[in-house]
Amino acid sequence: MGWIIFIGGLLFLGFLIDLFAKKRNIQIDPEEGAKNASDSERIYIETYMHNHRHSDDNPFL
Repeated sequence: MGWIIFIGGLLFLGFLIDLFAKKRNIQIDPEEGAKNASDSERIYIETYMHNHRHSDDNPFL
């Protein structure tokens, strides 16, 4: 029973955060964050995404 209340509370918290962001007109743009990343961070993220994409192709890995 406690898990249901916990999950409901997390969903409600997410709803409140979304509502706050919409009222303040906060735009969350992932490409804006990528502009500020260093070269090593970009390489790390691209390598992770590349490996993750290949592991999704074969679910038995």
